[in-house]
Amino acid sequence: MSARQAPPTGAAARPATDSLTGEATADPGSADARPEDRPRVGTGVEEGVAAIAMALICVITFANVLVRYLTNVSFAFTEEVSVFLMVVMTLAGASAAFARNRHIRMEYFVSKLGRRAHRRIEVLVTLCGMALFGLLAFYGFHLFLDDWQYATTSPGIGVPQWIYTVWLPLLCALITLRLCGRLLRLLRGASERGGA
Repeated sequence: MSARQAPPTGAAARPATDSLTGEATADPGSADARPEDRPRVGTGVEEGVAAIAMALICVITFANVLVRYLTNVSFAFTEEVSVFLMVVMTLAGASAAFARNRHIRMEYFVSKLGRRAHRRIEVLVTLCGMALFGLLAFYGFHLFLDDWQYATTSPGIGVPQWIYTVWLPLLCALITLRLCGRLLRLLRGASERGGA
């Protein structure tokens, strides 16, 4: 460790632990990660999209604050762009998190169960997530079709609304595929260990 780098403190100093075994786990992108935590297709695209969306939100918000402070005028129309970028950032980040098994979850009771019961609950939760995001993709696609068919325009800028709504079914379908891949890795890992 060089003299410039401070030692990690807090949560960064403690390694993540596997809720099944209680052992320290590696980053899902590393070669030491459990096989079910390593997606076959990397998450770089989703992480890049989320980062770009976050950067654009920061630029838009900073510009809006700066213009409001200097001129007492607001870019009110930028709110719909910021909301759109927030949705894209959230769904792209969720896709990467689900693929790498880094999503937020509450494991207090599940961690008290045995390995086999924990694995079954993990499969059930993954199936529920697939159903949820599959439904969001389905209904989001119908929302997109309505916006396309009726030429709905956005309230702030007046651009075609489908430009915003097309991303909901696409990203939800991507999350569903990521969850499907996670489920396959879970089932494959359970069969290799002797059943789930």
